[in-house]
Amino acid sequence: MQIRPPFMVSYSITTKCNLKCKHCYSSSVNQSAPDELSTEEAFGLMDDLSRWGIGLLIIDGGEPLCREDILDVVKYASSKGIRTTIGSNGTLIDEAMARKMLDAGVMSVAISVDGADAQTHDSFRGMSGTFEQTLKGVEACRNTGLPFQFNMVIRKETLAQLEDMLRLALDYGANAAEFFDLVAAGRAKQECKEQVLSHDERKWVMEWLAQSQEDCPIVIRVPACPMYPLLLQQKHIQPKHFPAEMLQRIPYYGRGCAAGMPMGYVMVLSNGEVNPCMLLQIRLGNIREQSIISIWENSPTLTELRQRELLKGECGDCPYRGICSGCRGRAYEETGDMMATDPGCWLAPEVAKEREKQLRSIG
Repeated sequence: MQIRPPFMVSYSITTKCNLKCKHCYSSSVNQSAPDELSTEEAFGLMDDLSRWGIGLLIIDGGEPLCREDILDVVKYASSKGIRTTIGSNGTLIDEAMARKMLDAGVMSVAISVDGADAQTHDSFRGMSGTFEQTLKGVEACRNTGLPFQFNMVIRKETLAQLEDMLRLALDYGANAAEFFDLVAAGRAKQECKEQVLSHDERKWVMEWLAQSQEDCPIVIRVPACPMYPLLLQQKHIQPKHFPAEMLQRIPYYGRGCAAGMPMGYVMVLSNGEVNPCMLLQIRLGNIREQSIISIWENSPTLTELRQRELLKGECGDCPYRGICSGCRGRAYEETGDMMATDPGCWLAPEVAKEREKQLRSIG
């Protein structure tokens, strides 16, 4: 049975990185893994993705610019008609590199900025001086006309900096602001689990971001929090600077958690292993053994994941089950069950309380 492909595929092309971020979902280190896909194998993956007709490819890592053949892979992907972007920490981008990336076909760069000041960013990124280097990379993209967005991790440490972080993205000319809701997966389980937001903090942040979207001239996206687009709809947010229809393009809007879903998302690790999501780190297969299309269409894990009616607990009972479904990665990391209730959802307890009130009034 043919299943619609994901809209977005991310390919962690290398485990090598020049930084050591506390939250790194791929637990990257300062050297390449010995089993990374070769250039030819990466080209083969691009061939499959092209035939598949995906909407967007994100090449990340590690730090993708640490891999010598990165521009060759981008150029090959672009020649196959694949819309290709890069996720980078920005520290290795100067104007010469930005021009090379443009020439190779990079359509946009997602640059990680994890604080409104050097101390906050550098401590999280594991190396002093990176805030300044990253912003120089941002300026290089801006000066050469390479589109970029800011990727920012929301955690307890940055709650007081959200407004300044969004302002920083605007001041530097980013075309989108992507705030990642921290999930304790990968290295984050050991190094910054205490930074994960509480229910009340998460609710406050998402309400603040939703309200900010009205006056914000760029799109705000929030990976790892399918509850965010529900707020946009419930609050009837009407952006002043672009058509409201554009909000429907943000992650999860009306579709719920994208992990492994048709027109959703899947990721390929540097060694060819396939996971439903960078947060839902369950091995589905390896493209060295079978094509990514075959894995996508035949994985029992994905078959289960796509059946929203199999969700358990409060997520299974929730009226928003089909359009939210919770973060499956957070559910898996905290409970060991990818179909369990999302432990980070503040809506489920509220829905349960409301249902209890209704039952009492009937009784």
